[in-house]
Amino acid sequence: MADTKDLENTIVIALKDGDVTIELLPDVAPKHCERMKELARAGSYDNVCFHRVIDGFMAQTGDVANGNMEENFNLRSAGTGGSEHPNVPAEFSKLPHDRGTIGAARSQSPDSANSQFFINFSDNHFLNGQYTVYGRVTSGMEFVDKLAKGEPPAEPDRMVSMKVAADL
Repeated sequence: MADTKDLENTIVIALKDGDVTIELLPDVAPKHCERMKELARAGSYDNVCFHRVIDGFMAQTGDVANGNMEENFNLRSAGTGGSEHPNVPAEFSKLPHDRGTIGAARSQSPDSANSQFFINFSDNHFLNGQYTVYGRVTSGMEFVDKLAKGEPPAEPDRMVSMKVAADL
């Protein structure tokens, strides 16, 4: 993380194969960035699975209500929940959904983002202007590429932990 400019707006996700570093973009989507940091600091993302991983498209995670890997884990419900906090309104920008960008997952309503997010495997410009972009992977994309694929994956990978770099 020696190259990291702003530790307060840098997220580190520990995966089984290695760390993924994400630069948050608070100038573009301040509410989404604040929510991710709030949930990361609370430990809400720890042990949460990647419940939707589509090769060549994206890897989705962040269902802090249903996505943990405890014994009572129900994979069918993963991806249907959020956090105890209110939804975050859309913060659309001109930033494209390029490989490695972080987008806010949501339902049909643009203002329904909460805790779930996705990492783009490729340039997905058809999502531009429809989903909030609020970060980008700066290192570790090779570990994202290795995630188990499926909707849901038979044995989903999970975030071991997610931390704000300023807290490490």
